[in-house]
Amino acid sequence: MDYTVQSLGAGSPASKSVRRRRIIEALWGYLFLGPQLVGLLAFSLVPLISVFVIAMVNWDGLGPIEFVGFQNYIDEFQAGSDMFIALKNTFYYTVLAVPLGLVLALLVALALNKVHGKTIYRILYFMPFVTTSIAVAVMWMWLLNGDFGLVNVFLKDWFHIQGPNWLTDSNFVIPAIAIVGIWSGLGYNMIILLAGLQNIPATYAEAARVDGANRWQLFWRVTFPLLSPTIFLVTVLSVIASFQVFDQVFVLTGGGPGKDSYVMVYHIYKQGFERFQFGPASASAVILFVIIVIATLIQFWLQNRWVHYEA
Repeated sequence: MDYTVQSLGAGSPASKSVRRRRIIEALWGYLFLGPQLVGLLAFSLVPLISVFVIAMVNWDGLGPIEFVGFQNYIDEFQAGSDMFIALKNTFYYTVLAVPLGLVLALLVALALNKVHGKTIYRILYFMPFVTTSIAVAVMWMWLLNGDFGLVNVFLKDWFHIQGPNWLTDSNFVIPAIAIVGIWSGLGYNMIILLAGLQNIPATYAEAARVDGANRWQLFWRVTFPLLSPTIFLVTVLSVIASFQVFDQVFVLTGGGPGKDSYVMVYHIYKQGFERFQFGPASASAVILFVIIVIATLIQFWLQNRWVHYEA
């Protein structure tokens, strides 16, 4: 035993071999992590820090940089600023898209949870999410056309209703964009909720049926509480995505008619890449970032009232 301990001492060949092996393993680990770390720094951390810096200056991307402090934020909060229009439209879109999208995704997940061939249905429902957003928006631009779009044709032929000009009517433009957002994100939310449903042990439902629970009681008293952590996750992700809506607006309406679909990210785009006002654009981006953080924190604060985690 004494010889063994001595052979593994700090200066022994065996100890040096162990240290050398650990160093080599660490170097290989850093080598494989290197590209990801460089990408994280280059495309996430550096831009995040830069936007806070640029928000304090006036800069057109090429000319001299002028430090203005918090003036860009003050200008954004001036009465009549486009930012308030963008915020109003963004909140309106969020109120429409998040609850309706969540309910539809939950209904589809419940329907697919017990059917055969659910893998095929998963693929079919998930395809819109992996399709490029520009292609989705172009397709829906044709479907929502007020003159010959299939949506209005369907409404007229089946319900004898004259459909509106979805993308040019100020009363329907945000609901139309919300429809596109719900449709494209339905498969993603459904997949997460379906995974949550399949993770619920069948013994809970069997015990509830033995106690005489009907379908509604089974869902409301058993399934929903056990699924609430998954629903919470989908809600948080959906709210964050809704505040960042841009592609549909850019392709379908360009912020119009007037500024009735002028949302926050489109506002940032207009300032930064059309007017080359990178300071105000960065200030708007910081404001949007703070709003998203506050909205997320509120949801985490409220989760204790309705989210149930298994002990």
